[in-house]
Amino acid sequence: MSALRAFSEDEAKRAKLFLATQVTSMMGRKLEEGDWSKVYCQAKGIPQAGWSNLHIDVIHNGLGLEMKLLRIAQLGSKPLKSVCGTTLMHPAATRSIRIDNVSLPANEVMRDVFAQYADLIRLRTQKVQESAPGAQPDMRTGWLLWEDTLTEFLYFEEPMVPPDTRNFYAEWHTTPPRGARKASKSLWVYDKRTNKKRYSVTTSAGIKIQPYFDVPAPSDPNLYYFRVQSEPISPDTICLWVASSTANSLRQRLGSLDRDVVSSAIMEVLSRERPSTATPAPVEDLAVPIPLSTDAHARLLNAWEAVSDEHRAQLLLKALG
Repeated sequence: MSALRAFSEDEAKRAKLFLATQVTSMMGRKLEEGDWSKVYCQAKGIPQAGWSNLHIDVIHNGLGLEMKLLRIAQLGSKPLKSVCGTTLMHPAATRSIRIDNVSLPANEVMRDVFAQYADLIRLRTQKVQESAPGAQPDMRTGWLLWEDTLTEFLYFEEPMVPPDTRNFYAEWHTTPPRGARKASKSLWVYDKRTNKKRYSVTTSAGIKIQPYFDVPAPSDPNLYYFRVQSEPISPDTICLWVASSTANSLRQRLGSLDRDVVSSAIMEVLSRERPSTATPAPVEDLAVPIPLSTDAHARLLNAWEAVSDEHRAQLLLKALG
């Protein structure tokens, strides 16, 4: 499926700012669905209803959007965009599925599972329609990809449509027992045209549909890339994204947030004994980008064990005294 336009140019800029702000408050903790749902609604000017694992996440003026987040692990030195153009699997599209008999032929079970999935989408579409009478429901799935350091993010949206059984075939797959794990049986569903796996339906530890989805190419205008920590803005300048309270404290201490002023302060303070870890300060208002020279940024990265740009800025403040 082709990616849909999710943000206007201004909304995309706001999404980056609100995402950077959210990250400054997290201090390295794992990203949760509610974090992105909050950012999305702020960027779009949509009232926040709160994320739900049971119901569709965003309903507003005919838009029905279900958020799906996926952590991309073990990238090493590769950028997040290295997953562009690949196919990934999400651990769960929905858990509102049942399989009554795993002894039936695979294609028969697939048709029943897809019928249940179609009913679920129909009910969600009906709810969106009821919230905006007269509007044509715009049903979507939003995919957010993120990595452990919370530095880079990719986001795109696709139409939420039930799969057509005529385009797929299924096979049973049994995983043999391993150690304490019991044998498990899954329904693997393939695209007839490409023979690629598109769904895996588990039958143990809770029945759920696990979809395979295609990440758009980096040139796709409807793929949104956000870098909200240690952002290169020129060959010799990198921006830290920090909480406004931390930025204000640095400005008061140094007199300016000019790149050369902050970079010189980093070089000077790191020539002295390194201080202990700082206590996180409360976050206020929106995140602020602080430019540094690439040399100062490299020294800052190597100076302390830190979980984020915000944490590094707080350690710098403590070192400045």
